[in-house]
Amino acid sequence: MATIPHRGLRNQSSKILERVNGETISVANNGELAATLIPPSCAPVEQLLRSGSIRPAIPGKVDFRLLPRVKVEESTADMLADLRGDR
Repeated sequence: MATIPHRGLRNQSSKILERVNGETISVANNGELAATLIPPSCAPVEQLLRSGSIRPAIPGKVDFRLLPRVKVEESTADMLADLRGDR
């Protein structure tokens, strides 16, 4: 994955956008990552899969019915009211 400065994107945007069709390009602003340009056919999840940051789920690997149920003293309405109180 190539990294280019913001100024390079501004000055050569058409050339950079042509490159994005085949590769992923990071854009830095003042030395810090500001954006990542990915090919339009590549969904963010697909990009993470390709980079190895995540791995696909394996169907049938976990049986959620075997997980123990948890009892909570607080009602769902109380939990939601507490979460909404931060707005």
